[in-house]
Amino acid sequence: MPLEQLPPIDEHYIEVEAPAEVAYAALFPAIESAFGGKLAQGYCERVGTLETEISGDLHHPGGTLPGFTVTRAIAPVMLALTGEHRFAKYAIVFRIDLLPGQRSRVRLETRAQFPSRMGLVYKAAVIGTRGHVLFVNRMLRSIKRRAEDGEAGPRGA
Repeated sequence: MPLEQLPPIDEHYIEVEAPAEVAYAALFPAIESAFGGKLAQGYCERVGTLETEISGDLHHPGGTLPGFTVTRAIAPVMLALTGEHRFAKYAIVFRIDLLPGQRSRVRLETRAQFPSRMGLVYKAAVIGTRGHVLFVNRMLRSIKRRAEDGEAGPRGA
């Protein structure tokens, strides 16, 4: 399903004291940390995601990590990841806005569709409990820290 056809769930942002190119580079280690571990892989196997491993280049469409496939990568302004499992079709879209003074704003938009009754139960468990918001805000803080500390980009970069 095309990204634009998924209904929006929410959008969160954080301002970063680093240029857009640095903030964009910080996305990759942050998403690998959030989605690339054994816990994420096990979760993805249990819910039946299409992707359960890191493969390919996350800088380009087709790269994967547990739960997601890169569908758009426009450096340094946008990275879109999509996925699906038994209960949902979903996407997260990172957009980076240029701000004055070598600063940037990283926005994380979540889109999802929950097509079945079990999907609605899943939505209530993930979105309704605010677990999703806590996870998203943690990821944004990780991106900010990595960008401002000048941490290295993703593997293979």
